[in-house]
Amino acid sequence: MKHVMRWLLLFFVLFQTTAVFAQFRKYSNEFLNIGTGARGLAMGNAQIASVADGTAGYWNPAGLVNVKDAPQVNLMHAEYFAGIGKYDYGNLAIPLNDGKRTLGISVLRFAVDDIPNTVFLVQPDGTLNFDNITTFSSADYAFLFSLAQEVELKNESKFNFGVNAKIIHRKAGDFATAWGFGFDAGVQYTSGNLKLGAVARDVTTTFNAWSYNIGEQMREVFYVTGNDVPVKSTELTAPKLILGGAYNFNISKSFNLLAEANLDVTFDGKRGTIVSFNPVSIDPKVGLEASINNVFFVRAGINNFQKTLDDADTTNTKKIWIYQPSLGAGFKVANVQIDYAYTNLANQSNPLYTHVFSLKLDLKKKGGKK
Repeated sequence: MKHVMRWLLLFFVLFQTTAVFAQFRKYSNEFLNIGTGARGLAMGNAQIASVADGTAGYWNPAGLVNVKDAPQVNLMHAEYFAGIGKYDYGNLAIPLNDGKRTLGISVLRFAVDDIPNTVFLVQPDGTLNFDNITTFSSADYAFLFSLAQEVELKNESKFNFGVNAKIIHRKAGDFATAWGFGFDAGVQYTSGNLKLGAVARDVTTTFNAWSYNIGEQMREVFYVTGNDVPVKSTELTAPKLILGGAYNFNISKSFNLLAEANLDVTFDGKRGTIVSFNPVSIDPKVGLEASINNVFFVRAGINNFQKTLDDADTTNTKKIWIYQPSLGAGFKVANVQIDYAYTNLANQSNPLYTHVFSLKLDLKKKGGKK
């Protein structure tokens, strides 16, 4: 526990330092908060303490240490809003020969393709020329390079820590591009059936430098229509602290129930969360996973609690609490695991559900050897 407290103290010191000297943009790089892997999405994104596979490169890099026997591949594909938005994730976790360190490489892409560009639709004489409509893609990429380390303790407890170096690339057609860089750090502590975790995301802040390629003809259109011509800018992502605790209930030899709760603590201003004041907001997440013989899994979770106006109230004065529920299942055969999540992207009054599938493959050769 001393190791955990030292790391948490370090996280808080870094947060205080960065908060003093930087002005942050709320919801910056928001595509990195969606989550990865159908297991995590089905459990309401409550993963910080219990994650123990290659997806830890996203959730908590400290959990990568649990990939020991062979390299592991994780893949996921999801589509949002009737296929308009596409979200893809891939990860490779490589355990090192000493068995105490693991490397991870993760790639994320969220994109909306075939967006109509109508800037030149209206001609100078006021007529419409539909031949001038072109399409472009708006895509966000993240490349995570992870390293996890196991620390030996005298008792049967386990302590791991890990770090991420991440490169961000965002692109909107040929008009705008951004490159960013940042770091994450995480710890995990396990004692018996109890698991604790903490992650500091964007611990030194993440910087996105935007540049724009706006031609003279497009500048003219922006000027005539009263739109601002964008210039080079820098976007800062504030640090976020995520705390988690999980407990594994051994109901019987073949049946286990894992419960986890996380707290997302943001530092970029007041948000519509359960606990919210300037500049700190706290958003809870809860997840459950029932497993039978570590082969069949059933999962559920709740997160994204927000207070909003009641759609049924015509006076637009009554507020209600909304939340994001999720369900899922999975099965494991030999070295292959397939997981499924059914998650709500909006709230219970205006549901926008999507189906998510992910694949986990342990790259073992015949006979169980690498």
